[in-house]
Amino acid sequence: MAGKSGAPWWAHTMLYAGGLTMVVAGGAAAVTQIGLNTANSAVAEEDILDNRAEMDVENIEGPLNILVLGVDKQGGSTRSDTMIMVHVNEGLSEVSMVSLPRDLYVEIPDCGPDYNSPCMQKLNHAASISDDWTGVTLPNVVSTIDNLTGVEFHMAATVDFNGFMDLVDLVGEIELCPWHEITSIHGEKKTYPEGCAYYGKEDALDLIRQRYGWDDPEDWENGLGGDYGRQAMQQQAIKSLIKELKADGVHKDVGLLTDVLEGLEGKLTMDLPEGLTMVDLAMNLRDLDPEDITSIRVPASTEVLDVGESEVIHEGEQQIAADALWSALQDDTMDQWIAQYPEWVKQTGNAGTTTGTTDETSGGVTTD
Repeated sequence: MAGKSGAPWWAHTMLYAGGLTMVVAGGAAAVTQIGLNTANSAVAEEDILDNRAEMDVENIEGPLNILVLGVDKQGGSTRSDTMIMVHVNEGLSEVSMVSLPRDLYVEIPDCGPDYNSPCMQKLNHAASISDDWTGVTLPNVVSTIDNLTGVEFHMAATVDFNGFMDLVDLVGEIELCPWHEITSIHGEKKTYPEGCAYYGKEDALDLIRQRYGWDDPEDWENGLGGDYGRQAMQQQAIKSLIKELKADGVHKDVGLLTDVLEGLEGKLTMDLPEGLTMVDLAMNLRDLDPEDITSIRVPASTEVLDVGESEVIHEGEQQIAADALWSALQDDTMDQWIAQYPEWVKQTGNAGTTTGTTDETSGGVTTD
């Protein structure tokens, strides 16, 4: 069996990307009872990375970099506007997560038929150039991130967060805690009250899709305006769902765990190094804390450009901090970077509360 026990890296990857491997990890013994084939085949494999960093799959050690893309499948097409870089330090004891803003102004290698390529555009434009996700769009997204950061990834994943929310049916309801009243812009335009309450799948999914309702001045002051608010609610949903599944004993009940594994079909794909299996990963996840993560915001600020309101890494202090961030991810010096640039570091809370600067990370729901 590969790897060390007690390593939280995979749990944090899929926790904030919308996956459920954390639950699988808690029931690692049960996984073996179900059978290796069942566990290892529960998640589809997909070629995501062109250039993979070397990794010893027989003895999993850090540092590790993992690329996670939140995808949305609608009308026969697949797109992504949630792009997360997860870094695990050499000792597999510290996890940093960098969420790339969907509106980050970057150079994109292939800008589609309506643009000259390459072009400067918002990052999520890289994920919208073609309905051919596997052959055109996905490689374009990966190339864009590679050109921007130069970070080499050991593995990658795509997560369909909408599909993941179907797992709410297994627990009935999950707790969500809007920090102020918000009215939906969808369907019946339902109003959700401030404070914690339990929601079924339909209301939960509607609530975590909202972003225009997080527009109070206090939202922006607290780093929860617009899409950041939506991401905060998505993060709450993931944490709450995992807690409910564990409370129901999924990590101890073979039958329930089988339901969860089967529920991952079509919602999660992985690009793992040859020889590394889901069971190898699960057996490394024994001591997990869903609250234990350092969330990093890319050094950038909002500016209105010819492509609309964008997040721009400006020359000077921001560019220096961003270049240092990419280097820290590659060189495993994130602890030093965090100490030097605390203004871009954020610890996330349970109910939308925040400390530090403005970022929340989660799996992707591309809407509106």
